[in-house]
Amino acid sequence: MNIANSKAPVLKVTDLGPATALNYQLSLKSAERAYRKADADDKKVISGMKSDCEFVIEWLTTGRRPGNKRGVERRAAYQKEKLMDPIRMQSFVQHSSAGSPSNLNDWERFQIEDALSRLTNRERDCFVLAHGECFSFSEIANLLTIHKSSVEVYVKRAQEKISRDLRESIFLYK
Repeated sequence: MNIANSKAPVLKVTDLGPATALNYQLSLKSAERAYRKADADDKKVISGMKSDCEFVIEWLTTGRRPGNKRGVERRAAYQKEKLMDPIRMQSFVQHSSAGSPSNLNDWERFQIEDALSRLTNRERDCFVLAHGECFSFSEIANLLTIHKSSVEVYVKRAQEKISRDLRESIFLYK
């Protein structure tokens, strides 16, 4: 088929510039105009475009993901708390010592070993697999032949113990 002789409509594409709320509002108006002229099949696609534009406009104007009840600045204490740097935990598990900035020195390795020493064997296994090896709870449950809910409980308990140790242990402070 010769593209030059085809009867397909030629669409005009306009670059609206950077992603700002104003530019998305212009895109939304264009989509609304196209929706009024479209047939049934195209209306389905265009309505998806409209809802995407509305989602982004709300996100850009409020500074929050639409639908969230709380912004990141109003999280509960347990949601803000970062128990252990995930990069350090992964570096601990891999025993890497090539010149990467994520490598651990002896003191950092001692701190992690101290925190993990207070966990039961099952808590340690689940915590290291989840945070060091980055396995999902389902994968850990399959590996250890336990229920996924048990893995969740073990990891939560381990996090609570490590959190408590961060507040109380003399070894875990910098």
